[in-house]
Amino acid sequence: MMLKDYIFYMAYLTDKLQGFFEKQSPYIYCKKGCAKCCQEGEYPFSQAEFDFLMIGFSKLPAQIQKEITSKIDKIKERKKMQPNDETFLYECPFLINNECSVYEFRGIICRSFGLIAINDKGNSKIPFCAFQGLNYSNVLDVDTKIISSEKFKKLNTDKPPLAYNVGYNILTSEDIEKNFHIEFGEKKALIDWF
Repeated sequence: MMLKDYIFYMAYLTDKLQGFFEKQSPYIYCKKGCAKCCQEGEYPFSQAEFDFLMIGFSKLPAQIQKEITSKIDKIKERKKMQPNDETFLYECPFLINNECSVYEFRGIICRSFGLIAINDKGNSKIPFCAFQGLNYSNVLDVDTKIISSEKFKKLNTDKPPLAYNVGYNILTSEDIEKNFHIEFGEKKALIDWF
C-alpha cells in the first residue's frame, strides 16, 4: 500500500464525514473532552490503519509514548484474564486526559462513530452514546430503541435524523480498496495489534 493513497482516502473520508455530521448537527453532541466513544470498545483496526496510527504514535513526546505503552501492557494483562468467548471491551490506550493523543492519525471507526450507521447488512445502528444522553438522544425513544418521529417534529428542524453508509465494513470494503488503490489488510481489535 502506498501511504499517500491511504492519506488521500483519510482526507476524503474525513471531509465526507464532516459533511454528514454538519447535516446531523441538531442531534450531535460530540465535543472535545467527551470521549465516551473511547472509554469502552473493541476498536476494529486494519493493518493499514494500525500502521498509520503508529506513525502518529512515533511523533508523540517520549513521556506520552511511555504512558500509552503502559496502558497497552495493562490492557493486555486484563485480556489474558477474560474468557476467549467473551467480547473484550477496554479504554483506548491512546486516550490521554479524555483526548485522543493521535487524533490526526486515528482509525476509521474513530472518525465515523457518532452517526447513525448503516452496516453491511443494511441495518441501521444508533450510536450507543444516544442511550447516555448524547448523539440522537433528543429523538431517541429509549423504550423502543428507535428514532421517534414525534420527538423529531417537536425539534422544529428541517434536518431529519438520517442513517449513513458509514459502517466499518463498508468504509473498509473491497470497493474502497479498489477505488482508492489501497489495501487494508488484516482486521482485528486494536489491542490485538500489540
